[in-house]
Amino acid sequence: MSGGRLKAGSAVRARARLALIGPGFSYLVVLLVLPLALVIGYSVFRRGRFGGIAYEDGLTGDSFARLADPLYVGVLTDSLRIAGITTLLALALGYPTAYAITRLPARWRTVALVLVVLPFWTNFLIRTYAWIVLLSSEGVVNSALTGIGLIDRPLELLYTETAVVLGLLYAYLPLMVLPLYSAIERVDPRLLEASADLGARPVRTFVSVTLPLTLPGVLTGCVFVFVPSLGNFVVPELLGGGRTVMVGNLIRDQFLSARDWPFGSVLALALMAFLVLLLMAQAWAGHRLGGRR
Repeated sequence: MSGGRLKAGSAVRARARLALIGPGFSYLVVLLVLPLALVIGYSVFRRGRFGGIAYEDGLTGDSFARLADPLYVGVLTDSLRIAGITTLLALALGYPTAYAITRLPARWRTVALVLVVLPFWTNFLIRTYAWIVLLSSEGVVNSALTGIGLIDRPLELLYTETAVVLGLLYAYLPLMVLPLYSAIERVDPRLLEASADLGARPVRTFVSVTLPLTLPGVLTGCVFVFVPSLGNFVVPELLGGGRTVMVGNLIRDQFLSARDWPFGSVLALALMAFLVLLLMAQAWAGHRLGGRR
C-alpha cells in the first residue's frame, strides 16, 4: 500500500516538474533548437539554380570555403572595427555616467536610471529614423550649424560610417551604463575612505581601487554593446545608406536578395561561433578577476 502511494507521489511530482519546465523547454526547442538545426542543415548544401537549397546535389563544404574570400573577410573586419569603436565610445561615455549616478542622492538614482532606459520604451526603428532627421542635409544639426555661422554649406553627416557609429552608440549605450552602475554601486565605500586616509589622491584611488573592482562590470558592458552592434543590420542600412556593409547586412542579403541560403547559413554560424568564443572569453576573464578579488 505504501509502495503504491510512493509511486503515485513520484508520478505527481514528475508531472509537476514537466508542467513547470514544459513551456520554457518548448520555447527553446521551437525558437532556438529547430532554427539552429535548419541553419546547420542548410550550410552543407549548395544553392539551387533559382535560389534556396539544391538537395539533389548532395552534401558539400563549398560554402565554408567561401568564408576565406577577401571580400567577405573585409566585411567582417569592417564590422569588427565599427563594433569595437562603438564599444569604446560607449565605455568612455557610460563609465562617467554610471559613476555620476552612483553619487546622486538615493531618491534621484531611480529617476536617473529611468532616464537611461527611457529610449528603450520607444520603437527601435523610430529612434533610428530620428537620427535621419537630425543628420540629414536639411536636418537639425546642419541647420543649427548654418544658423550660427560655423559652416557655409551642409555637412555630409548622413550615410557615413560616422552616422552608423552614432546610431549604434545611441541604441546600445544603456546596455553599458546599467552593468557599470551595478558594479560601481557595489564598491565598498570604506575602501575608498581607507585609500583617502592613506594619502591617495582621487585619481589614484580610482585607478587603484574603483577601476579594478569594477572591471567585471566593464567586461559585461563591453560584451552587451559589442555583440548586438556586430550583428545589427538596421542601423547600417538606414544611417549608412547601403554604403556601410556589416556582417548583419551581408547575412540578410544572402537570404533575402541573393537567395543563397547555404552561404547565408555559413555566415550566420561563423558569426555565432565568434560570439560564443567572445562570451566564453568574457566569462573566463570575469572568473579570473573574481578569483583575484
